[in-house]
Amino acid sequence: MKHRMRLRGNLKTYLRWPLFFGILLILMTIQLFSVSVRSGVIGIGYTILYLMIAGLINFSGRRKLKKDLIEFATNYGEMQMRMMKTLTVPFAILSEDGHMLWGNDEFVSVIVNKKAARRNIANIFEEITLDSLPDSDEVKVVHVRTEDKYYRVVMKLVESDNAGEGDTVKTDINQLMDNSRLISVFLYDETDIMELEQKREAENLVVGLLYIDNYDELIDSIDEIRQSLIMALIDRKINKYMQGIDAISKKLEKDKFLFMFKQSYLSEICSNRFAILEEIRDINLGNESSATISIGIGVGRDTFVERYDLARAAIDLALGRGGDQAVVKSIDQEKFYGGKSVQIERNTRVKARVKAHALKELIEGKERVVVMGHSIGDVDSFGASIGIYRIAKTLNRKANVVLNEVSQSVKPIRDRFYTKEYEEDMIITGDEAKELVDENTVLVIVDVNRASYTECPELIEQAQSVVVIDHHRQAGDAIDKAVLFYIEPYASSASEMVAEISQYIGSGLKLKSAEAEAMYAGIMIDTNYFSNKTGVRTFEAMAYLRRNGADAVRIRKAFREDIDEYKIRAAAIQDTELYEGVFAIAESKSEGIESPTVFASKIANSLLDISNVKASFVLTKYRGKVYISARSIDEVNVQVMMERLGGGGHINMAGAQLENVEVEEAKNMIKQEIDRMIEEGEI
Repeated sequence: MKHRMRLRGNLKTYLRWPLFFGILLILMTIQLFSVSVRSGVIGIGYTILYLMIAGLINFSGRRKLKKDLIEFATNYGEMQMRMMKTLTVPFAILSEDGHMLWGNDEFVSVIVNKKAARRNIANIFEEITLDSLPDSDEVKVVHVRTEDKYYRVVMKLVESDNAGEGDTVKTDINQLMDNSRLISVFLYDETDIMELEQKREAENLVVGLLYIDNYDELIDSIDEIRQSLIMALIDRKINKYMQGIDAISKKLEKDKFLFMFKQSYLSEICSNRFAILEEIRDINLGNESSATISIGIGVGRDTFVERYDLARAAIDLALGRGGDQAVVKSIDQEKFYGGKSVQIERNTRVKARVKAHALKELIEGKERVVVMGHSIGDVDSFGASIGIYRIAKTLNRKANVVLNEVSQSVKPIRDRFYTKEYEEDMIITGDEAKELVDENTVLVIVDVNRASYTECPELIEQAQSVVVIDHHRQAGDAIDKAVLFYIEPYASSASEMVAEISQYIGSGLKLKSAEAEAMYAGIMIDTNYFSNKTGVRTFEAMAYLRRNGADAVRIRKAFREDIDEYKIRAAAIQDTELYEGVFAIAESKSEGIESPTVFASKIANSLLDISNVKASFVLTKYRGKVYISARSIDEVNVQVMMERLGGGGHINMAGAQLENVEVEEAKNMIKQEIDRMIEEGEI
């Protein structure tokens, strides 16, 4: 192929200097003619001779000069290629879509499988996806790992112009492909840096708090002689456990400990699922109730103060979930361990009295109270809302109950409030509530502690004063805006909690019969007709409501079942699958049912009456979601299982909502969680 090559720049100017001197000789010859014709003729002769020699050298030597330049450029390019090939830094050239076109020796030794890299670099480094490849002048950096090495991958788009005028000399890299867009890749070994970072991370001190949940109840349950003995035994087990993880521990109060340990031990104690929880629970010196502890650990912050704040939040979350568990809290997530035991009912009402006084002060400081429960509200949610409504009216404040959808179970209770005794705007929708909530409004949320599960989540952002009253275990994404939290997982229902609060409000509070029956019905439904999670305080609340005019017979008549629904429930029970022989999984049809989710919970309760059934799960496809109602008696913690599916609830009564899945997929997810819990020893 004939190469055409133009000389440019300083080299071109340098080669033309003889012609410039020829012009000077011509001017000199003209001057010689003015002196003497003979001198001019002699000058012409020498000038012509010079120009001929200069022209001959210029035109005959140009081709040779170009040849030498091309040979130099080729040798220089080959030298560059040899240098790149033997470069100690791994370097490669990729196509736009990630195919490796060329790599030096170091790069090939890193990737090992050259054929896989030629198909796509993602076959070697999963972290390098198509989206992570550069498509502009911006440098892209990706961190990858291969075997026991860590690398920082620096990628840049290279534009190669091979289509200019004249012939060009292509290097080996330019000949790799016709496309003019390539990606250069450098790998920088950062294994030592990562190992040092991991070592530094492992040496970080983690802050933790340990509380004895039921110290007072534990001491009161045994005689004075053994009180010091059981506390010494608890302290000994805690100190021994702390020594096992090389922790520094300090007893702050009689039932509170502060401890610090290296983060390298955290994965070990998490994998053992905090064995200290079980060890403390097994202590028995004739005490009527088992000792339980709660642990809160904060990780992932730079300063000790910030880690301590996370530990405080973690221990509050553990206690809010009923205690007897450990919570490891980082910046953006929480992990829960334990929580298998049933919460012990506290006979003292001190907390209820304190919360009642705090609620009274908040309400008296505002002009209006808006109450709402969870979406697709049930009888307990509505009953608790009515109780708060009566408290607000007793304190001479405007009050509204937010209720968007009315289920079949709530309808007979709600209809009793459409009388002349109550305002027309007592019960409003979420959209109507948005027009009312302002800085002079207290928003009280009952029977739920997750913002996304409420009737109208927008109200939470809109309100300045938020109160949460709930009996479900506190979740990691609980409403953090609340100025007053009253969460008691041992309580049977939110209606029970509100009934207790009502007794401490004072101001001559007196429930009307319809209000007392709404709260009575809430307790009755949530306890499955007083057979589940009932304690001394539950029946005390029932007695209070009875004294205020609650009629049990009228309530029972209101909850009698329609014959068609009864047949659907029988069909669901008939088709129930017994997984592993003890886990009942059924599907409840939503067609023809006004409140499918509430109806599913009734079926779940019925399935527990079958012999050997440890837990029941009823699934309902409703409005594009699969709703799960989970129930158990005492052997399975369904709340932990539902939390893993994005839901929550109690140890023996929980639920979840799954989006973009079918019922069969949801059943498989439940089975997988059951298998995992059996494998981990949680069942």
